[in-house]
Amino acid sequence: MSTRTLKGAPRYFALLGIVFWALFTMFPLYWVIVTSFKTSLSVVGQATFIPFVDFEPSLQAWSELLSGERGEFFNNVIASTIIGLSSAVLATAIGAMAAYALVRFPFKVKLASGLAFFVVALGGYLLGYYVFGFSRAAAMMMAFAAALVVSLITNRLKVPGPIMGNEDIIFWFVSQRMFPPIVTAFALFLMYTEVGRMGFKLVDTYVGMVLAYIAFSLPIVVWLMRDFFAALPLEVEEAAMVDNVPSWRIFTGIVLPMSVPGLIATFMITLAFVWNEFLFALFLTNAKWQTLPILVAGQNSQRGDEWWSISAAALVAIIPMMIMAALLSRLMRSGLLLGAIK
Repeated sequence: MSTRTLKGAPRYFALLGIVFWALFTMFPLYWVIVTSFKTSLSVVGQATFIPFVDFEPSLQAWSELLSGERGEFFNNVIASTIIGLSSAVLATAIGAMAAYALVRFPFKVKLASGLAFFVVALGGYLLGYYVFGFSRAAAMMMAFAAALVVSLITNRLKVPGPIMGNEDIIFWFVSQRMFPPIVTAFALFLMYTEVGRMGFKLVDTYVGMVLAYIAFSLPIVVWLMRDFFAALPLEVEEAAMVDNVPSWRIFTGIVLPMSVPGLIATFMITLAFVWNEFLFALFLTNAKWQTLPILVAGQNSQRGDEWWSISAAALVAIIPMMIMAALLSRLMRSGLLLGAIK
């Protein structure tokens, strides 16, 4: 074996490894596609892989799905699209503003103000509900408003205790994702139910789902956009400040255009989280605004999981995200790399 062949061997092994890994990762998708064109007999029988060779393809699963026999297919698609896009856009916009403020402006939050908020919120709720006889929703909203005012006043007073800065605030944002989702979903369901008794329906509504997903997505948006904004050159903003350009115009006219790749990447990641989220949709919807993950999970019967129908529904949930990721892949890659470079 020549020296040239030996030097090129690692390259060939690397290529074989990449091909093997590509086949390994793409096979589940291929299996879902093939299964969606099988009949029940083809699925429960021996494993078949190649259409027209191992089995005769059938459109039975797709026909049942598109005709509505397997659930409100078109309603689920429309609900997922509207809720996903709205939540991702709003969460990215709000989170970008919060992240920019945490990067460019120093904040000081006294620990005492946080403790005051907790004590007043909990005590006010218990006092309003058990002593004054308010409804749960009314007691909760009044206690929250009072706690917010008390915490703001406490933060301006000279009180002893540690002071938290921007890094602590960012950690607090990220720590919100540490809660088990079942706890948050159940708490939101109880809160939405109580608010609904006051005449403001939030369960199984567009507004209720979007608010839940914005709160669910904000921590990851703030975390990602913070790195993007920190990587931008500060000199451009300082030059605008010298010319007395308002802060809001610096943000909208200078910072956001330079952050487009980062915004696209963050939007796509947020949309993927919302599009695939199951637990909130399960708790907070029951008919009108159910999303695609609920449709996929519902593809079973008394006979067990009907994998041909599950595969067809899963493909419907996968394809839109694949198309959008392919269209925006270049901006996503540049945005992710921008956030990685400081």
